[in-house]
Amino acid sequence: MYEVLDDTAAQTILVIESGDSIRRVAQHLHTPYETVRQAVNRLEDAGYVSYDDGLSVVDERVRDAARELVAASAGVSPPSIEETYVIPQFGDWPFAFTRIDAVYVWTQGGYQVGRNPDDYPLFLAVREQDVDAWEVFFESFGLPTAFERQPGDELDEPLQIVLRPRASLDIKDVEGYPVIPRAETIEYMRENYAQFQSGLAMLDRMYEDLDLDVAYRETERT
Repeated sequence: MYEVLDDTAAQTILVIESGDSIRRVAQHLHTPYETVRQAVNRLEDAGYVSYDDGLSVVDERVRDAARELVAASAGVSPPSIEETYVIPQFGDWPFAFTRIDAVYVWTQGGYQVGRNPDDYPLFLAVREQDVDAWEVFFESFGLPTAFERQPGDELDEPLQIVLRPRASLDIKDVEGYPVIPRAETIEYMRENYAQFQSGLAMLDRMYEDLDLDVAYRETERT
């Protein structure tokens, strides 16, 4: 089994939802289509996935083995920031990026503020009933969790996961990222207007149905 499950193949298995297309899986992994297509071909030849009106995993035990492999790989080589944005999709419970990360997602990566590679929290909205499971899950990847952002100098690694428990989730999809609704993201940005004024202006330009009345002009860059 493990000779077939390289990192890409293992990650492919973990994000497949029954009926998915290869393109959809590639979008969730933020990986080139051709790379995922080749992984799917190997997995199909090995009998681990089938492609009949969409992809499906043949045996859930294969998914368990894939998660074990990906977690072990993270233990040897800590995940990058980009990889950490994908890791929550390997879990079995719903989530949505929230707060600063919702801004990042809705601006399609165009607006990033308040973090640097040496001190980088990711903010996830999760269901209250799943909190314990998420803590165990992220621990298996060597990623610390908390309910509020922890000072970077108190952590051994630059990445941390900040869980924001909720009774229920309203999840949207933007370019393969699960995220809280746009209206809620805009409300958060308005509550922190000084920090996100230029981000609101960016959203206003990106989405024709918005009229945020933001009086801000970014300095032209050469």
